[in-house]
Amino acid sequence: MRSPDEMRRMALDRLATENLTTGVPAASQPAAPSTRFAHWRWHIDVDGIGWALADRQDASTNTISEPVLREFDELLALFEGLAPKGLVIRSLKPNGFFAGAEIGDFRHMTEEAAIRDRITEALDVLDRLERFPAPTVALIHGFCLGGGLELALACRYRIARDDAKLGFPEVMLGLHPGLGGTWRSLRVADPIAAMPAMLTGRMLSARRAKRIGLVDAAIPERHFAAAVRDAVAGRLTVRRPGVKARLMRTAPARAATAWQMRKRTAERVRQAHYPAPFALIDLWQRHGGSDGAMRRAETPSFARLLAGETAQNLVRVFFLRERLKDHAKAAECRIRHVHVIGAGTMGGDIAAWCAAHGLTASVQDREARFIAPAIARARALFDRRFDRPGDARAALDRLVPDPAGHGIARADLVIEAVPEVVEIKAAVFADAEARMRADAILATNTSSILLDRLADGLARPDRFVGIHFFNPVARLPLVEVVRHDRLDGAVLDQAMAFAGAIDKLPLPVQSAPGFLVNRALALYLLEAFTCLREGRPAEEIDAAAEAFGMPMGPLELADQVGLDVCRDVVAVIGPELGIDSPETAEWLARKVDQGETGKKAGRGIYAWRGGKAQKAARPAAPAADLQDRLILPLVNAAVACLRQGIVDDAEDVDAGLVFGTGFAPFRGGPLHYATNRGVDEVVARLTELAARHGDRLAPDDGWRSLPANTWEG
Repeated sequence: MRSPDEMRRMALDRLATENLTTGVPAASQPAAPSTRFAHWRWHIDVDGIGWALADRQDASTNTISEPVLREFDELLALFEGLAPKGLVIRSLKPNGFFAGAEIGDFRHMTEEAAIRDRITEALDVLDRLERFPAPTVALIHGFCLGGGLELALACRYRIARDDAKLGFPEVMLGLHPGLGGTWRSLRVADPIAAMPAMLTGRMLSARRAKRIGLVDAAIPERHFAAAVRDAVAGRLTVRRPGVKARLMRTAPARAATAWQMRKRTAERVRQAHYPAPFALIDLWQRHGGSDGAMRRAETPSFARLLAGETAQNLVRVFFLRERLKDHAKAAECRIRHVHVIGAGTMGGDIAAWCAAHGLTASVQDREARFIAPAIARARALFDRRFDRPGDARAALDRLVPDPAGHGIARADLVIEAVPEVVEIKAAVFADAEARMRADAILATNTSSILLDRLADGLARPDRFVGIHFFNPVARLPLVEVVRHDRLDGAVLDQAMAFAGAIDKLPLPVQSAPGFLVNRALALYLLEAFTCLREGRPAEEIDAAAEAFGMPMGPLELADQVGLDVCRDVVAVIGPELGIDSPETAEWLARKVDQGETGKKAGRGIYAWRGGKAQKAARPAAPAADLQDRLILPLVNAAVACLRQGIVDDAEDVDAGLVFGTGFAPFRGGPLHYATNRGVDEVVARLTELAARHGDRLAPDDGWRSLPANTWEG
């Protein structure tokens, strides 16, 4: 016979470890009906502890929205009247605690006064939570990000499951935390660790968050019940900032650390492009010695940022990303085994990426010795990607060297990643089709060859699709899913679902020279090569693009990609688009013949040492005409692709070029940039550039149909 105390402990154990999708456990004993709320469930357990369970209605993920916070405020009032021994906040969503604020609430909010009012209302709710008369506990699993972490920080205790991920991603939206996160995080955590987390937006593991003081415990879920009891009873050991952390909040220390933070931040981004991290550093330097002062300054600073163009454009880019994710939801992914033919940089890395995401990936090449470098790269990727060695080993087990190609017969998807030569690809396809299952999908990773041409010799062209990854596979999120006239629509849907299953952003495109991304990049790079041949210094050309906001200049990018690849792309795409440049083609061929292929050879346009391009001093202010000459051909190509139906709509064009070329995200995409700048102005500028430098820069006819266009041609 168990004692009453043991029975109560068992009930709490069941509650804390209950399957998160089942709702309120039967062991709970509500003090009043819990159907009053749409987004929360609640009860008081047999030990007198209150539980507030977040379960946002009609959503798979909890986010901090105005209705969710309004109900939470009512729930806090209810619990204040019931006076439980403690209050635990937990999510009923399997994927996490809260994934942040509801980003949709930020769209088109450009009036600072209205933003301040909205933020003040939300802060009042979190302040009420902080003042709750009994111990409050945030019980965290999965993702706890942004506004969700700010809610947790308003609790007295934070207990995280040991595999939870926490962070402040607001900087990715051109913002800093705005619901008390700046000062509440610095109150409990080491500023030297907490500030970089906010400045970079990087997620922290639960263990890392505990080390710096953001959470009080990082434990397996089976220990949650005991930890809750200890927290409510005041027995949970809490690490609070020590003498060193308190000294860091003094004015001289803040001034010194702020200088260092500005210097490091400026090495990554320009303040004119991304003001949010610099605004956060200013907050810390000016007000970090006082919670009250920082609280008062946080709201107007957040409002200024949210009302600004950078944040509005980055919020737009967030929804462009979600739009691409939606393409992957057209079908349930049925692909479990991928076979990759070609173990070079692209093929080997595609196979490794698939294995990292839980798929079996066999990789084939002529001999085992050609596969070995791909396995070595994969091992390094898995070691970086996985915190637990067992996960890295499991991924490596899923990556199967297969020089004889036995995996073809078992694969759901076969991806070709061999050199860009039609005859080589045709031979690979003939062998693969002879061994593939009838229901399997054959895909090509070609970057420039028309799919209709590659499909001509196939027995089953309806099951042949383009799945075009970008290099480096582990860093670039976009995948172009290329359709052609004979493709089965269900195969297209399955290819996009596959891209989503491996955490890539699928963009459906029609087969055309260069598809979308390489077509735009080819024109961008071609103009940079032309400027270089005309005598412009490489450093000046790259500096002009970087001043616009590109992540790196076109010539450094060409060296990264490889001048041999650039030669092949220019040779294929240039004539197809009627912009053949024999001088540039000859110059690229000469560089390749001399072995100067770029970063991989140690020399290309630049010399490379230690993985970095060796550049001379850059001009302080690159010429504006050079900037337009580089960027506007890319924008012009985006308009042409929209007009020709290569991509279905303008938002997909913008999404593809932001996530595929790195087009300055804070500008919202090339078509959005052109519309904001003024279509007439852009057309006039292209017309002027064409008159001075050649018809390749002439405005495309598609400009006539862009929104807000009054161009008469």
